[in-house]
Amino acid sequence: MKFKINYKKIVLAIISIIILVTLDQISKVFAVQLLKDKEDIILINNVLQFHYLENTGAAFSLLTGAQVFFKIITPLLVVVLVFFLVKYSDSRKELPFFILDILLISGAIGNYLDRLHNGYVVDFIYFSLINFPVFNVADIYVTVSVFLFAVVVLFFYKDDTDKSIISAE
Repeated sequence: MKFKINYKKIVLAIISIIILVTLDQISKVFAVQLLKDKEDIILINNVLQFHYLENTGAAFSLLTGAQVFFKIITPLLVVVLVFFLVKYSDSRKELPFFILDILLISGAIGNYLDRLHNGYVVDFIYFSLINFPVFNVADIYVTVSVFLFAVVVLFFYKDDTDKSIISAE
């Protein structure tokens, strides 16, 4: 089965990814300038604060120190995501997947750039109310996109024919 590439859609995706990655990287530059070796910035007392952390692992500091793994797996993941991004049709039914794919790619690239440049990921957002692990803007992209992807698949595309959208065929 052949599919037609919509170049306008791909350009839109590339521009969106560039904007999202840029926002992530700018936020990390500010985090380093304002927080590294400095006191936390309290936004809401006992709830939300900016706290500088150099994370050598993945989400929630899992696989700490596995930089080589992330430097290999992230580009492979991005290639797979780009394959799906190009494959999605112009139908409204596939629009949520297209948008969530852009978010996921942006988050992966944002944290990958940190790993390449610093050897760690800059995290700085901390919900102290629930002692949630420190995270960053790219982590928000990844977490929100994965969560919403699951919601869309489980609750809006229950029919097997609908799930063909996310198959590699």
